[in-house]
Amino acid sequence: MVMGQTGFCNILDVEKRFKIHQKIARSPKVQAYMAPGVSNEKKTEDEQSSRENSIHLCNPHLEKMKEDILYHFALGTGTHDFPSLFGDVKFVCVGGSPSRMKAFIAYIAEELGLGSPGGDYPNICAGTDRYAMYKVGPVLSVSHGMGIPSISIMLHELIKMLYHAKCSNITIIRIGTSGGIGLEPGSVVITRQSVDATFKPQFEQVVLGKTIIRSTDLDEELAKELLQCSKEINQFNTVIGNTMCTLDFYEGQGRLDGAICLYSEEEKLQYLKEAYDSGVRNIEMESSVFAAMCNLSGVRAAVVCVTLLNRLEGDQISSSHDVLVEYQQRPQKLVGYFIKKSLGKV
Repeated sequence: MVMGQTGFCNILDVEKRFKIHQKIARSPKVQAYMAPGVSNEKKTEDEQSSRENSIHLCNPHLEKMKEDILYHFALGTGTHDFPSLFGDVKFVCVGGSPSRMKAFIAYIAEELGLGSPGGDYPNICAGTDRYAMYKVGPVLSVSHGMGIPSISIMLHELIKMLYHAKCSNITIIRIGTSGGIGLEPGSVVITRQSVDATFKPQFEQVVLGKTIIRSTDLDEELAKELLQCSKEINQFNTVIGNTMCTLDFYEGQGRLDGAICLYSEEEKLQYLKEAYDSGVRNIEMESSVFAAMCNLSGVRAAVVCVTLLNRLEGDQISSSHDVLVEYQQRPQKLVGYFIKKSLGKV
């Protein structure tokens, strides 16, 4: 399969953007930086429409490849007909657990009236044990594992797959669990911005030995649409707030119960209160790279996570299994309602 020009970033644009990244990374005002995919200048209607409708691959090297093997999906352009398999996809939901994403596809199939009750949905990525993928109608459900490295690998291959399938008008939503700050357990947080552990709305990555900074803003209108859907459901508390994305589960999130902890409880609480004062309402480990990569690829995206505990009151999850299962269904219910409403089935 030889890929054409449409949808690729020009090599000069990529190089220019890379140089901008380096300049900004060295700047003391790095937090004010708007990464590629987010411009301070007003876009023309044609540019905005193009950004909303198509997947952009910011890698001109892919154009030279006759075949693209998505190794971690066990899929490839030389062995699979991507437009036939995925061309009708409009909604992609991603989450950490394979079993949770299988449960979601069964749930959305029932909600949309597709498939039979109790029907089985095969794992499209059954040729690998890295990720799981399920599809029903226009909805794709994909697991991403835990943490930034795992979700970034998945997103590289997912974005390429959607491009090869010639998909358009895609909405990608991460659904998951998180630790809340100042919220009752079971509250759902729709992310306004993903911030790092210093509360800056940015994703920092080292590429070729140099640090680059990318924007972590998410689609504001999509967040508002999801909040409105929650109001219409009226089953659980939902807020829009910033999400802190950390590099690990224990020290990086200020827990006191890890194998290593060299700070006091007072220091922990002071840090979490500072996070709350900055607008952070929950903590997880994937949203920053998710937002950054969706921005660069021109994809409308959101993060919807339920809180399993209030971190100002403790570190360990103490709710019963049944309660936790119900909490984990809340993002599914919200996103499922959003998809139904978007398809005119509400």
